This record gives sequence, structure tokens and C-alpha cells, in this order.
Amino acid sequence: MSAVTVNVDGGARGNPGPAAIGVVVRDADGVVLEELGEAIGRATNNVAEYRALLRGIELAAAHGATELELIGDSELVVRQIEGRYKVKDATMRELHAEAKRELAGFERWSIRHVRREANADADRLVNAALDG
Repeated sequence: MSAVTVNVDGGARGNPGPAAIGVVVRDADGVVLEELGEAIGRATNNVAEYRALLRGIELAAAHGATELELIGDSELVVRQIEGRYKVKDATMRELHAEAKRELAGFERWSIRHVRREANADADRLVNAALDG
């Protein structure tokens, strides 16, 4: 297994409030290898988005991926990882640094922003975890 695509989403009900993440890992043929939806306690929406990203990177590595395409609907997180937006918040800076460290372990990686509708699987997992 070399290349995977990982859809990630995080959400909070209230900001901060009860939060959850959703991750869908697919192989190069689009076959779902793993789906994960889990509550992460109380967090802001942006922290939840980063926690989903980190979990997605972790799952990609666990599946033996050497190449990774991350897909998320948080423009802020995607642009920060791309280096197009500055990371001002201290908590977000830590999560950003952790994500960049983890991504360094892949031969190649990319990240792209999509509209929420194009990230429906991960979004569904977030809501299912929040509805518990």
C-alpha cells in the first residue's frame, strides 16, 4: 500500500463545546479502508478540525501509506498547513507543528480544501459521534 486519500472533519456544538472528529481512509482505488468517528471532549471547532487532521495522518501511517492526500472542509486548517495563512493562536500553533512533524514522515503529501458537501462521509461520522 503506498497512496491513500484521507477525508477529515471536526466539529463542535458550541464554540467551545462537545466536539468530535470524523476520518475516512481510502486506498488508491477509492475503496474505504477505515472509517472513524469519535467524540474528543470539549473543544473549539478549529481544534476539532486539527485533531481530525492528526488522527487522519496517524491512520494513513498505520495503513502503511507512503503518499497521502488529505481532504478537509476547514479552509483555515488547510490554508495553515499549506503555509498560506499564519497560525496565530497558541493552541493551534502546537497542533499545526505536530501535523507538520507527522507529515514529514511521508514521501509525498498534499492537502486540499473542499466544500462541506464534498466531505459528507467525514461530516456524517462527526455528527454520529456527537449524537452518540
